[in-house]
Amino acid sequence: MSRNLGAIQDSDAARATDIAELNKLIPAAEHGDQWIQFGLGVRYADGQGTPQDIFTAAKWYTLSAIQGEPDSLKALYSIFVKEIYGPQNVQAAFKRMTPAAEQGNALIQNLMGDIYRRGAFEVHDHKLAFKWYGRAAKQDLASAQINLGRMYERGEGVAQDYGAALKWYTLGARQNLDSNLNRMRKLKDSAGVSLAVWKFFSALGSVDAKINIGTMYFTGDGVFQNYKRARRWYKLAAEQKNVRAQKKLGEMYIYGLGSRKNYPLAFMWYDVAASQGSTEAMKFRDRIAKKLTPAQLMESQNLVRECRRKQYKGC
Repeated sequence: MSRNLGAIQDSDAARATDIAELNKLIPAAEHGDQWIQFGLGVRYADGQGTPQDIFTAAKWYTLSAIQGEPDSLKALYSIFVKEIYGPQNVQAAFKRMTPAAEQGNALIQNLMGDIYRRGAFEVHDHKLAFKWYGRAAKQDLASAQINLGRMYERGEGVAQDYGAALKWYTLGARQNLDSNLNRMRKLKDSAGVSLAVWKFFSALGSVDAKINIGTMYFTGDGVFQNYKRARRWYKLAAEQKNVRAQKKLGEMYIYGLGSRKNYPLAFMWYDVAASQGSTEAMKFRDRIAKKLTPAQLMESQNLVRECRRKQYKGC
């Protein structure tokens, strides 16, 4: 469980007021106590109770990060990527972290990739970044898989390859779907890849992916315009109670896009969207209602009730 810096101030390491007390904590840290290791890293990095020593701070942060302590990884990121302690200290501390990466720790390998990709302390090497991201990605670390996908997409340290980018993006997305959807949009440079990406995310349950596919077919963006296919994908999103898709279906039935005009069905979808708080949908529903005969209005209301009974499936 992550601890913030405020909590660390109350830890054994943070309460140490002089070097003697600090040294008493070292045996526990050497025996693998990740909290003490992190606390020692904080003390050495900030010079609390001991002279500032970024080299030693990096040692304890690395040992703690290897055990999965996220705050230690953030601290290492601050040292090496943000260079908050200056490049001279960073270069010395870098030697502490490299062996952990060589020994196969995926988190540290991913950080090594960040260091080389971002050019920390003037070490800018996309090929080495690609190497370290690749090692971490092969250990199923989602963030490294996304980073590797980005490098393939941009052609950084490797020949540009949208297919490989898709592979690594999707592998990373299996573990963290929502946060990676925006990255998929960048692959629209290749229409075939883009559609494949969205279909992959749709299969994982993403409502945004369904809407994006519907919009591609609706506008003809990267594919042949096809209103029937657009309507099918919007329906899949609408079944997941997505208001945007429900309103889009209402619009399509009003104007007869992909089917004949059907005011009762347009009323139904706008009413469903309105019931979820859409004032825009409410206005369109009420406008349609004024155009309907009493029999059509009754039909529309029956469609609404039936759709809700089926929980929006197959409406």
